[in-house]
Amino acid sequence: MKASTAKGTRDFLPAQARRRKYIFEVIENTFKNYAYQPLETPAMENLDTLMGKYGDEGDKLLFKIINSGDFLKEVKDDELQSKDSNKILRSISEKGLRYDLTVPFARVVAMNQHNISLPFKRYQIQPVWRADRPQRGRYREFYQCDADVVGSSALYYEAELMQIYDRVFHELGIPVKILINHRAILEGIAEQAMCADRFMSMTMILDKLDKIGEDKVKDELINIDITEEHANWILNQIQKKDLSDFRFNEKRFKDRQQ
Repeated sequence: MKASTAKGTRDFLPAQARRRKYIFEVIENTFKNYAYQPLETPAMENLDTLMGKYGDEGDKLLFKIINSGDFLKEVKDDELQSKDSNKILRSISEKGLRYDLTVPFARVVAMNQHNISLPFKRYQIQPVWRADRPQRGRYREFYQCDADVVGSSALYYEAELMQIYDRVFHELGIPVKILINHRAILEGIAEQAMCADRFMSMTMILDKLDKIGEDKVKDELINIDITEEHANWILNQIQKKDLSDFRFNEKRFKDRQQ
């Protein structure tokens, strides 16, 4: 039997491990310098916590954990005969590996509202898992380094986070161009394109623009029932360098936000 790693995972030998630890230390020290507090969460989360947070595509990439013991005893005969894995999933799996660090962080805040002071600034450096197709630069197990603030809408913290990114890359000697997203603008675009109910799916598809190109992104937008006309309009809006001519129904948008 030939020894091998699980598909989409990798080993780090001492030289690589030392370099990775140095990078993690630079990032962690920067988080600490800005008074962010460390947080750790379990590798496993309840599927009820994870499902529905990443859109239909993200849900498919969740690693589900089979229940221990005789996990088939709760499955109905007709479900077994149908051979439909989605139908029997809830009966055989209650937990999954965390897909990112944001959803576990939200769960921690929801469970510990009386034990934390707001605004709460946390950082987290832990591995996450995605049942994605392994390819160059994309693995099924990888680390995320997150810093987040909850309990304040002050733009001061947005500027602070940009300073953190800039300082980390400066310390590592890596030249980068930092691009800034604005959720409210994306939500306004989704509102105008009549796809606000598919906002999460839309943003996950748009995130692939640099990887798969405009034509494939357009095809995926159409696949989630966005019209070709609206798909073209969305792509035109997000690729503009100047959004000064962007208009949407501000009252309707604010009402929905409330």
